[in-house]
Amino acid sequence: MSHQYYRLPGGLVRILQSDTPFPALEDALQNPNGLVAIGGNLDAQRLLSAYHQGIFPWFSEGEPILWWSPDPRMVLFPDELKISKSLDKRLRKQDFEIRFNSAFSAVISACAATPRPGQDSTWITEDIMQAYCELHHLGYAHSAETWIDGKLVGGLYGIQLGKMFFGESMFHHATDASKLAFVHMVQKLQSQGCELIDCQMKTQHLASLGAREIPRSEFSQRLHELVHYAV
Repeated sequence: MSHQYYRLPGGLVRILQSDTPFPALEDALQNPNGLVAIGGNLDAQRLLSAYHQGIFPWFSEGEPILWWSPDPRMVLFPDELKISKSLDKRLRKQDFEIRFNSAFSAVISACAATPRPGQDSTWITEDIMQAYCELHHLGYAHSAETWIDGKLVGGLYGIQLGKMFFGESMFHHATDASKLAFVHMVQKLQSQGCELIDCQMKTQHLASLGAREIPRSEFSQRLHELVHYAV
């Protein structure tokens, strides 16, 4: 099969057609860091294939679909979860309710609508929302939600495959609301045998919760060991 490529300052990147496979991660660009391919679609089969290979979509409205696998990779080992004294105090206060998968579409919509520092627009486009709602319907995408007084005030969503969870985005409309959902999701995943949570790229927020960077080669090795387990 012949492949088409697009030239960027960092090198050549593969253009995906409907039946084009992803290239090897060793072919990902160094600049921009981890760009694997351009194009294709967001159907369930393509997305699941991407996650099984440690690749995720990330692009803005009006751009083609961009597929990424950065090096290094930000991850959380569940037993390394850090809970600060103030967050532990809030967890013990129990003035909130945690639910799972009760309002997935509302969570992803809230993630899309929440402003991000340094970002003028959201990468969670209408096409992304539809695609991940389909994955939720198929049983792969899950949400954790923080509710206070009957209102959804924080949460997160991601993809679960085997003993891996791929975190996608989170939001909060009340202090600590996303952290409360995150802690409960990590604890739930750990109870199910999950051994690694993909956080994609480094943020101080995730680092404060215990996430750290590992080389992409180590991430890929762990990924292939974990994604095929039944949970």
